[in-house]
Amino acid sequence: MTDVFTAEDGQDEAGKFNLEKKAGLILETTTEVNSEMRDQIAMRLEEKANEDKLYTSAEDIEYVMDKVATISIEESLDIINHTLEYHKFDSNFPMVVMEKLKLLVQGEEAYHGDKESWEFDVKVEASLIGYYSPYPEVRAVTDPDDDPEMPVETLRSYFLGILWTIVSTGVNTFFYPRFPNIQLTSAVMQLVMFPCGRFLQYVLPDVGFTFRGTRYSLNPGPWTYKEQMFATIMVNVSISGAYFVQYNVLSQKLPMFYGNTYVGYGYQFLMCFSSQYFGLGMAGIMRRFVVYPIKQVWPTILPTLALNRALLKDDIRTVANGWTMSRYKFFSICVAAMFLYYWFPGYLFQAMSTFNWMTWIAPNNFNLALITGQNFGFGLNPLPTFDWNIMNNLYYNTLSIPFFSILQQATGVLISFFALVAMYYTNYLNTAYLPPNVVGAFDNTQQLYNVSQILTDGMLDEAKYQSYSQPFYTAGFLMSYGTSFVIIPLSLMYVTFEEWRGLLDSAKEFWRGIRYRKRAFEDTKYDPFAKKMSKYKEVPDWCYIIVTVISFVLAVVALVVYPTNTAWWGLLIIAAIDAVCLIPLGIIQGISGYQVGLWMLPEIVAGYLFPGNGVANLIYKMYGANIGQQADTYISDQKMAHYAGIPPRAIFRGQMLSIAFQVLVSIGVVNWQIYNIPDLCAEDNAQHFTCQWTRMIFTDTIMYGVVGPKRLFNNIYPIFKWCFLIGFLIGPIWFGIVKIFPRLRIVNPTLIVGGMAWWAPYNVAYWVATLWLNWTFNYVVRRRWLAWWQKYAYVMSSAFNTGLTLAAIVIFFAVLYVPRPLSWWGNNVPYAGIDGGMGQQSLLPLPERGYFGPEIGQFQ
Repeated sequence: MTDVFTAEDGQDEAGKFNLEKKAGLILETTTEVNSEMRDQIAMRLEEKANEDKLYTSAEDIEYVMDKVATISIEESLDIINHTLEYHKFDSNFPMVVMEKLKLLVQGEEAYHGDKESWEFDVKVEASLIGYYSPYPEVRAVTDPDDDPEMPVETLRSYFLGILWTIVSTGVNTFFYPRFPNIQLTSAVMQLVMFPCGRFLQYVLPDVGFTFRGTRYSLNPGPWTYKEQMFATIMVNVSISGAYFVQYNVLSQKLPMFYGNTYVGYGYQFLMCFSSQYFGLGMAGIMRRFVVYPIKQVWPTILPTLALNRALLKDDIRTVANGWTMSRYKFFSICVAAMFLYYWFPGYLFQAMSTFNWMTWIAPNNFNLALITGQNFGFGLNPLPTFDWNIMNNLYYNTLSIPFFSILQQATGVLISFFALVAMYYTNYLNTAYLPPNVVGAFDNTQQLYNVSQILTDGMLDEAKYQSYSQPFYTAGFLMSYGTSFVIIPLSLMYVTFEEWRGLLDSAKEFWRGIRYRKRAFEDTKYDPFAKKMSKYKEVPDWCYIIVTVISFVLAVVALVVYPTNTAWWGLLIIAAIDAVCLIPLGIIQGISGYQVGLWMLPEIVAGYLFPGNGVANLIYKMYGANIGQQADTYISDQKMAHYAGIPPRAIFRGQMLSIAFQVLVSIGVVNWQIYNIPDLCAEDNAQHFTCQWTRMIFTDTIMYGVVGPKRLFNNIYPIFKWCFLIGFLIGPIWFGIVKIFPRLRIVNPTLIVGGMAWWAPYNVAYWVATLWLNWTFNYVVRRRWLAWWQKYAYVMSSAFNTGLTLAAIVIFFAVLYVPRPLSWWGNNVPYAGIDGGMGQQSLLPLPERGYFGPEIGQFQ
């Protein structure tokens, strides 16, 4: 007897292969698989990693049954032997399955002479691995076969892709300066596009034309899964945003920052087009190493595939803990409910959003506001909000993050809270002279740092600097940056130690990709997705190289034509840094799902190369971060296409087109904001358009560009340079600890340290709200009502995001754009007293000399 492994631990007795019931069913190459064996295959298909069980379609079961009935024992054992070697140190491959494969290759003797049972299990495992996927979580969201004739690039899929790219880009760009931010996520776009596709399916006529033997029709038939995926991938371009528009346009153009008058439409078009397409070019060059290898699972994209599969696959209607309501009816009700509800925390009763109830006891008590305040302080509040936007703000889809991840990050936040309290009350690095948790740099008179006072022709003037002030960070901002310096080496070291064998295998595949660069898929024999995709024409490498070169030329033109004081050759260095880092970091993300950002490294390098030049630092930071960010976005989309069977050339065309619309719309929106929103980016902006992240980027350029990393690391904040060493040491030390105590492997130091970086403008209150939400649905509901969670949880989250966004748009244009203030206790109390910015804002007052810190004229 043997298990068919219907649960991840392989102990489910219901999954036993009952030989007595199946006596005589010896699976030769053409033997028919009967209904009882079909049930066993169905149970094997329905096991999902981390208990993420989804309903298996009849088509998938029939496909695997056919493979089991026709595959030979010789081929099955060949697949299993290859799997044992290739996935030996693959952390994503289920260990229980690996142990079973080791047993199977020992022959029927290991099964106590049960030849029938042994043959059945050999063929099932080989069919799943060799003709479906080695990973159960991938099998949960993909199809084992592919229909090359299924419509993909239809006129209606292009129309919906472009339409919703415009809408999502406009909405996300518009709300990006707002804090808390509001965003249309990929899940929302999927749920909205599906009824649009079905609507076009019924209303468009079947008229079109034929070109080179292919007919193009307005309505080629039912709205298909591949059309939905193609349009989704086009829209995904807009989700990550245009970095240049979000940060550089505001930082360079607004008088409160650099106030560069030359930042007109021409400069914006050149810089934005070049930076976005540069990322696409790099993604295309990377694809052979982080898309095609089967070990590159990219777990973060699986929810997108799962949602589209649930929408488009005609599975049997399921009952979820007594609920039979369709997903779309549930979605519509939730959208309407949130649209109505958000008027209360968003406008009518704003204390529901910022529920800083403990500060109401004594609004002018500084210590109380410091510890519990949500606007000003560290936010220690067990019940901080009734606003979905606050609860869902950290990740925009909190329910997609596992509870253990949120819990460990929240633990890091709590640890850093106590450290911050100690730092502030001991005046560590002059933090007690400043507000505790504010974004930005301050001067030595407790005012926001005015960078114009130390610049001459855009460059640092040493005499002006010595007569003005050093820049200083608040305690929360200091914690955020210090831990960010820790997490970069920590994540690289820890993941390298944990995944070194997988990384070594990927390096070998990297070399094979270089050696056989003319072939899209090096080995299709054991890769079911490569087999499917090999029938489609590959995008030639020269196409991506041309995109990269043209992007570089456009960037050089912008830097040379406009008075940026920025050397064009610096882009070569930044591009080289990206080229060196992106592939190994992409491999880490493809294996583990953890993204290591590059946004700090380029600014530090640029600070050393071009000291005293804040605008140059801003530009190089933008290219370094944006190339990496966009490359990751485009790469993940290409992996989705790889899983979904979308032709590579279709994705190339779709991404190229949607990027153009994204750039045009985002530039138009940000310029409208600059000229039409009063006090844009001011701290007291009535509509909450305070530009917190733009302020952070601007502060970075002061620190690393104008003042320079040499002064920053050696004199102002020397602790920063030790943070890198701390990060390098934590990785191997913790790896050694878990080797001794394996049970501690569940604790991930990158998550804990990553949580410690969530300060300024965030605080404990945001994490408490996020933790309550995630615990309720991803722990309690998921454990007690798993079927309901599977069917409705993501739909509810997407619906609430949609309803909230619609309400925020209406509120802005109906009652905020032309101010109609609603002044009453429920709207005034969260902004009263010290937590509202009134009265004492720092622990220590200025010394008698009128400033704190080093003596003026003696700054190092």
